[in-house]
Amino acid sequence: MSRLIYTVALALACLFSAIGQTTGPKSGHLIIAGGALRDTAVFNKFIELAGGKGKANVVVIPTAGGYNVDATARENLTNQWISRGAAKVTVLHTTNPNEADTQAFAAAIDDAGGVYFPGGRQWRLADAYLNTIVQTKLFGLLDRGGVIGGSSAGATIQGSYLARGDTKTNTIMVGDHEEGFGFVKNIAIDQHTLARNRQFDMFDVLNVYPTLLGISIDENTAMLVSGNSFEVIGQSYVLIYDGTHWDQSKGEFVKNKPNQERFHLLRKGGKYDMKNRAVIR
Repeated sequence: MSRLIYTVALALACLFSAIGQTTGPKSGHLIIAGGALRDTAVFNKFIELAGGKGKANVVVIPTAGGYNVDATARENLTNQWISRGAAKVTVLHTTNPNEADTQAFAAAIDDAGGVYFPGGRQWRLADAYLNTIVQTKLFGLLDRGGVIGGSSAGATIQGSYLARGDTKTNTIMVGDHEEGFGFVKNIAIDQHTLARNRQFDMFDVLNVYPTLLGISIDENTAMLVSGNSFEVIGQSYVLIYDGTHWDQSKGEFVKNKPNQERFHLLRKGGKYDMKNRAVIR
């Protein structure tokens, strides 16, 4: 039954996205980080939104990493998040979507204040959890005011379009996996941007899907999404591809000319309205 419900829901989401409107969750928050996350302030914000230090109940889903999540790995992840302030940590992992589509497997999300996706390859998350009870419960977590965070692959999976979703290599922007979890609708999210010289890669996606809002996040930096807007937190830049750029000579935002690959850069404290596609000044 859950697969049928989500098939209908995702069809409606795709129809909504076709008009080109980008929207975030009505409740709860997202922390979408560009990889190599070290800034304690970003982790502190996640813990705060998940219930507070010494109180937060956190679920960690490391499936994108592609490694054996054995007892040692689970213990290491648990200790890592306890050291960041979580009171309780549950590590949730499977590569079998049939298992992910069971109440027994996904039940830990019901009591969580936050869910976090570490890095790896985002298509592994899609293969395991897309259109399952896990995905249903993730939306439920947001509905009750919780927080979903993720870095690198854990950032890209939060968008509706799965950039770099190809199973052969992470250099293909439009690959054999194109659907993300859709916590933000009508968006494509890339990561490791400036550190890996990826600042022009998003145009490969936008040339195919021009109605998408493109977002590309550098390392040790994150978007804090609240409703339809976000604020930049962390130490570097978020790049925004909305078809406009700042014209210094005119002192205003102007539309890009055909084939003009221009974008915005926002640093810590910068804010952006995704629904209206405008930098908040």
